[in-house]
Amino acid sequence: MQSLKHHFLMAMPHLDDANFAGSLIYLCDHDHNGCMGVIINHTLEITLDTLFEQLSLGGEESPHRNAPVYYGGPTHKDRGFILHVGDSQEWDSSVQVDDNVALTTSMDILKALADGEGPEQFLVCLGCAGWEVGQLEDELKENSWLTVEGDERVIFATPPAERLASAAGILGVDLNLMTRDAGHA
Repeated sequence: MQSLKHHFLMAMPHLDDANFAGSLIYLCDHDHNGCMGVIINHTLEITLDTLFEQLSLGGEESPHRNAPVYYGGPTHKDRGFILHVGDSQEWDSSVQVDDNVALTTSMDILKALADGEGPEQFLVCLGCAGWEVGQLEDELKENSWLTVEGDERVIFATPPAERLASAAGILGVDLNLMTRDAGHA
C-alpha cells in the first residue's frame, strides 16, 4: 500500500469506537513501521492559556492564549503534538509532513507561542493516534475510514466543527447521507 502520510482519515458513520467516532485525523507518518496522526476536529475543554499556566510558560500577554487545545488521540495523552505551517528545522524536535506542514513535539515551540511568537497557523494537540504495521490497512478494508489527501486549508482555516465535512467534501461525499451499515463489493 502506498503511504498515506499527509492524508486525512475520516471516520465512517458506523465507527463506534469512543476514541475515534466522528473524527478527522491528519496522518503525519505512514511507513513500514506503522502510522501516526492527530485528531484535528475534537477540541478539549481547555485553551492554551491553561496549558501555558500548567507548564509555567507565562503567556499572559500571548495573542494565542485563547486558542483551543485539541484531543489528538488516545496514545501519549500527556504529550503535546503541535501541527503547524512552516519549516520543521526551526524547532528542536520536528518533522516535515508536507512541503508546508510540520509536526513538532518539543517545548521550544510552546514557549514561542506563549511569548507571542512561533508559527501563525498551528494546532496544539494532546495525544496522538497510532497504528501498528498493517493495523490501519485492516481497518480500511473493514470500511472504518475514508481517506483523502490532506489540505492545509481544512486543517488551519476551517472551524473545527466543519473540518470533517470539509474533508469529505474534497471527495464529493456527504457523510450525513451515508448509512451506518458497511458492505463489501
